[in-house]
Amino acid sequence: MAVPAHIHDRRRRQDRRRTDPHPVAGELADAMADDAITMVFQPQFRCADGAVCGAEALIRWQHPEHGHMNGDRLVAIAQHGGLGRRLARHVARSAMEAAAGWPAHIGVSFNVTAMDLHDRTFGEDLLALLGETGLSPERLTLEITEQALVDDVEQSAERLAALAENGIHLALDDFGAGFCNFRYLKLLPLHALKLDRAMVEGIASDERDLAVLRGIVAMAKALGLSVTAEGVETEAVRDLVAQEGCTAWQGFLGAKPLAEPDFARLLKG
Repeated sequence: MAVPAHIHDRRRRQDRRRTDPHPVAGELADAMADDAITMVFQPQFRCADGAVCGAEALIRWQHPEHGHMNGDRLVAIAQHGGLGRRLARHVARSAMEAAAGWPAHIGVSFNVTAMDLHDRTFGEDLLALLGETGLSPERLTLEITEQALVDDVEQSAERLAALAENGIHLALDDFGAGFCNFRYLKLLPLHALKLDRAMVEGIASDERDLAVLRGIVAMAKALGLSVTAEGVETEAVRDLVAQEGCTAWQGFLGAKPLAEPDFARLLKG
């Protein structure tokens, strides 16, 4: 039976939507070439004494028409436009170059996507960038979300183990925001958990929330993992995450994400 012409047309339109790059992918490529993709750094504070101990590197782009774009949106555009690998290397290099100029006890972290973990050369490229920038591997933490692991956790574990063997630290990011698959804790060579803000924002007012935090911290300690609390916005929450055994915290109570010169000034006190 012949397929009506309007259905053929609709199918062709759907195919184009699947294959055409994102409308601003070309502009994103130009922005990377022109260093228009900027890095900001979310300070992280040590619970023991409140001192700055590191920063999470985040990407930003001020598009002339679409305005402010953050990391998640940029990653989606890059992957849709075939620029995912290039953006990942851009982020890694920019973060490492900045951190190489900080005091030796200050670390830097950034997110790793599923595409990064599937990229066979990602680990080799990271190690090469460490050599080029002079950053010690122990000062670098890769933050891995549950979404990045869901496709093939065994393969991801192998590739992450190779990085951990070279001194790079690994953190399971946004812990508590997804399904909290405890299998990841068994298989992955982790050094840290980063608690999603949803796991800490209610601990000062809800005993159940506080009990959950205590359980997570106890489990992390049993596994030899440090714990960083994200989204800390009040002194009460900050005091409790420190009291309950978290290692570090980040959030607007301490500072919003800062441009690199501002973060460097923060380090100087």
